[in-house]
Amino acid sequence: MAEKIIMLAQQRSAAPAIPSILETPTGLLSDQLARPLHDLRISVTDRCNFRCVYCMPKAVFDNDYQYLPHTSLLSFEEITRLARNFIAHGVEKIRLTGGEPLLRKNIEKLVGMLAELKTVSGKPLDLTLTTNASLLARKAQSLKDAGLQRVTVSLDAIDNTIFQRMNDVDFAVEDVLNGIAVANQVGLGPIKINMVVKGGMNDQQILPMARHFKGTPYILRFIEYMDVGASNGWKMDEVVPSAEVVRRIHQEMPLEAIGANYTGETAARWRYVDGGGEIGVISSVTQAFCSDCSRARLSTEGKLYTCLFASSGHDLRALLREGRSDQEISTVLAHLWRARGDRYSELRTSNTDGLQRRANKVEMSYIGG
Repeated sequence: MAEKIIMLAQQRSAAPAIPSILETPTGLLSDQLARPLHDLRISVTDRCNFRCVYCMPKAVFDNDYQYLPHTSLLSFEEITRLARNFIAHGVEKIRLTGGEPLLRKNIEKLVGMLAELKTVSGKPLDLTLTTNASLLARKAQSLKDAGLQRVTVSLDAIDNTIFQRMNDVDFAVEDVLNGIAVANQVGLGPIKINMVVKGGMNDQQILPMARHFKGTPYILRFIEYMDVGASNGWKMDEVVPSAEVVRRIHQEMPLEAIGANYTGETAARWRYVDGGGEIGVISSVTQAFCSDCSRARLSTEGKLYTCLFASSGHDLRALLREGRSDQEISTVLAHLWRARGDRYSELRTSNTDGLQRRANKVEMSYIGG
């Protein structure tokens, strides 16, 4: 059965039911697989100025594509209120994403509002943002001043021709590198550089990327090409396994494995034996890490998704605009997370050829990566 691309105008649904018994959050919440709620990724816009072939290909996201009207987006106040409720259940890290989050007008204001929030233990949030860096050079200082701690930058090739073929809008590598340098200068680090590796398109850039960023303050991470959404025409034979990425780099620049920074970290870490820094590999296709996934995703228009590969979400915006109390919203979040049993990548990994790929998967540009 062919997969269908979910258009955003078709997404609205009824608000989640309010449980009859309301709860007070304890900061400790686990799903069906005993996974805590630790990370929240918030998509602040469904728009992007790139047309990357694995995320927003021009064949789908053309001039006629219908983006969300501004009134459908969560306001900064609504985002902050929902974030506060997630934090009460144990969230300690918030990542702003998109689309391209720096396209959201006055994004610095939202950063400042979120930066004022504290975790259950009273510590500052780990507040980060993922960007294609097209606007990073001009916004880095204001983001830092507002309270943003770190950025992650998407860069799929160091060769300009290949990179422009990937982003499909002729944006130059040099401009991304300039954005990275400015962000580093103002203290938005340590900066991570994410490269999605698609076999036959940019996998020849693995070694040039490693050479370029070795010995710098930046952490280069290689991401297996994933079957997120339905618009990118994903095929298993275009996936370059992380083990192959490590093998290629290790042959020229010897690597050794190092431990994770924390439980649930998406990237497996490797460092150069000669002290030239580290790289990471994110292997959600060949070595799924569903077993300790602690991430929730909030879409641009306020839907909660409990998995990157989800086909449906839960409409939290409706609760906000119905005038529901924080205790009601918090109780809904608790019930939804406790019911979570998602492990799409593990199922796909164990039976890639036989597993029917899920129809109606929501696009990455809608819920963020």
